[in-house]
Amino acid sequence: MSSTMDSGADSGAGPNARAAVGRRAFLAGSATAAAAAAAAAILVSGGAILCPREAWGYETKALAPDTMRSLVRMARDIYPHDRLPDRVYAVAMKVQDEAAASDAKLKEMYEAGMAKLDKLAKAKHATPYADVGWEADRVRLLHEMEADPFFQKVRGGLVTGIYNNKEVWPLFGYEGESAAKGGYIDRGFNDIEWL
Repeated sequence: MSSTMDSGADSGAGPNARAAVGRRAFLAGSATAAAAAAAAAILVSGGAILCPREAWGYETKALAPDTMRSLVRMARDIYPHDRLPDRVYAVAMKVQDEAAASDAKLKEMYEAGMAKLDKLAKAKHATPYADVGWEADRVRLLHEMEADPFFQKVRGGLVTGIYNNKEVWPLFGYEGESAAKGGYIDRGFNDIEWL
């Protein structure tokens, strides 16, 4: 391979010519992109989780910030919706954090459950659950924990935490309850496009 190919330099064929990118230049660029993506991820700071990419943050009341960060990732893996920002999942998990603040047993369940999930992830991927790079790998880990009361508690809380959030209804095309608007009989009761 020529030095021009290795450096990724333009061949000088004009502004529309494609740059020849060698293996080394590609790998160097990939490493830079991966580092930038990691920097934009949810950060844990003090007693809060912060997401500079989406400009939101929440202070945790009971759970460790690392646990909360992992729970947000877990929430997205259990109910994956590309249209929903991470903030929606964090709001759903915030409810569980607040419940753990008033229930020591619940707090212990979340902390111990996440420690167990992290241990499983480290055994299989040499990294904590939240840092496992592929969604499919994280989902396989969750399948192994499916019968665990911790998993069932998180999954059950997310049903209402996500789908009762009126902010997300328009993203799914759901118009909300109909009683206050005269019911569905005159408003397309058989229109199920939102499903």
